[in-house]
This record gives sequence, C-alpha cells and structure tokens, in this order.
Amino acid sequence: MALLKVKFNQKKRVKLAQGLWLMNWFSVFAGILVFSMGLFLKIELRKRSEVMDNSESHFVPNSLILMGILSCAFNGFAGKICYDSLDPAKFIKWKPLLKPYLALCFLFNILLFLVALICFLMRGSLESTLAQGLKNGMKFYRDTDTPGRCFMKKTIDMLQIEFKCCGNNGFKDWFEIQWISNRYLDFSSKEVKDRIKSNVDGRYLVDGVPFSCCNPSSPRPCIQYQVTNNSAHYSYDYQTEELNLWRRGCREALLHYYSSMMSSMGVVVLLVWLFEMSVMVGLRLLHTSLESIANPEDPECESEGWILENGLKDTFKSALENLKKIGKFNQVEADGEGTGEEAGKTPAITTVS
Repeated sequence: MALLKVKFNQKKRVKLAQGLWLMNWFSVFAGILVFSMGLFLKIELRKRSEVMDNSESHFVPNSLILMGILSCAFNGFAGKICYDSLDPAKFIKWKPLLKPYLALCFLFNILLFLVALICFLMRGSLESTLAQGLKNGMKFYRDTDTPGRCFMKKTIDMLQIEFKCCGNNGFKDWFEIQWISNRYLDFSSKEVKDRIKSNVDGRYLVDGVPFSCCNPSSPRPCIQYQVTNNSAHYSYDYQTEELNLWRRGCREALLHYYSSMMSSMGVVVLLVWLFEMSVMVGLRLLHTSLESIANPEDPECESEGWILENGLKDTFKSALENLKKIGKFNQVEADGEGTGEEAGKTPAITTVS
C-alpha cells in the first residue's frame, strides 16, 4: 500500500505547483540566511583565532556556508521545475530528471540535519581548542618585542576587557606564568633576584594580574599586585573581594559566547530543515501525481500522488534486495576476472630424462 496517497484533480495540481514554487523561493532566502550565519560565525572565530589552538572550530561555519549555497541551488532549480509543471509540454523535459533530483534532495536534507546536530555537539571540541589556545596566548603575553607575538598582549587585554574575564580558568592562572617582560625588570633589585632564584625555571612569578583583569565597577582602586596578600592592603580579603577582579575565566566566557551562538544557529538550521522536508514531500507528490495521469492528452483528469509507492516496509525490503543484488553482481565479476587470469596461465611441465 502506498504511503500518503492523495487524489488530485487539475485544480489541486495547479495549486500544489504554485504553492511549491512560492515555498522554493522562500527556501532560497532561507539558504541565504544559512550562508550568512556561516559567514558571520567564521568572521567571529577569525577575530579570536590567536587564542584558538587549531582550525577544527571552522568546520561548523564552513558547513553552514556550503549548505546555504546548496540550498539556494537546489531550491532555485526546484522552483523552475514547479513553474514549468503548470504546462505539460514544458514538464516533459524535466520528467527524466525528477527521480535523481529527489534522491539528491533526500541526501541534502540528511546533510542539513547533520549540520544542525553538529551546531549543538561542537561544544566539547571548542572547549579544548579555547583552553589550549588561551594557555599559549598567555605565555606569549610578555613577548611584546618578539616578531609575530608582539600583538598578543593587546589581544589578551582586549579580550579580558570585552568579555569581563581573567585568565584561562580564572585570575590565578596569571600567577603560574611570567607575564611581565624582562625589559621592565630591574635585575639589580634584591626582590627580583630572589623571585627568579626561587623558581626552578628562572621565571619571575608574582601573585599579580594584568590591568585588563580589573573590574571597573569595583568601589575601590584595582588591586592587581599582591592579590593574595591581605596584609599588603587595608581592609582587604581577596577571597571575598569579588568586585575587584573578574572571577570568570576567559575560556568559560568565550565558550558560552560561541556555544550559545552555534546553538541558536542550530535551531534556525533545524527549522530550515523542516521547511526543506515539507518542500521535498510536496515535490514528490507533484511528481507522482503528474506521472500517474491516465490520459496525458486530458490534463483535467484525476490522478493519484504518493510519497512511497509500496509503503515504508516494502520499500526498505526492496532497497535491501537491490543492494544484495549489486553486491552479488560485483562478486561474480571479481570471480570471473580471477578465473580468466588463472586460465591464462599455462602450467609449467618438467621433463625428467
């Protein structure tokens, strides 16, 4: 039994074709929207590529851009088919292409659904990318005189100010690296010498943070040096002074920013996918209703349209059988080639005298 069988007369077929033509052009605009979202996300990721460890995060925007282009191409082509289906003479030239086109549409919708899922599932990969990238960026913070790294201080400072964050996981991350350049250290000072000697790697480590970690909403002047030394500041307790420095790490802030953006895009792509599926179903009904016209010379006669001719279960069984036949055919061809090679070889005969 056919799946979703619907009876059509000429009036219904015309309305379906006109409705699909309109829906396909809406889908073209939806494809432009998906393309624009991918482009916007790619630009946003490139803005902070210095604090990202690899380019895996660009898989999502690249996929959105590709799906947007394919959506515009597929739906523009489908719109032309729907427009020509109003005229039986014009529809004849599209008739052989409809089945392959619907198969391509089905594959496209599978890919579109997978891209929507990827938008929700890329959080883990993005988190590791940001964690390693920020860690490396903080190491190069002091290299203001090194070619290729001189911009890193500005990048990190602007990042911490814009996203109201500090360090990778928190402000204490700055205590574990030397973020002050050697050119600004007085090596004749006993304090500087003692700090360098006390460290195994010979680094100048302090319990301080860059100025960009300071919260401008704090009621007191920013304390960025001797952060953990309560006695160095009047009426101060670094564990309770929440307004002095940003407590949230930049990894968490950036992860929330990008993951919420990708989740919103995933929802939009899912809505586009549902719309594309409805267009594909409508196009299939139009295709079968036009093919099943009993008398092509009488366009006003009734016809039937369906999604699957033999039902879901029977269609699945026939698809499996076809795959098995293809497998057996390839196996027979391989065996035939092997037999031919063996037949071509003449056995060596040894004569004993």
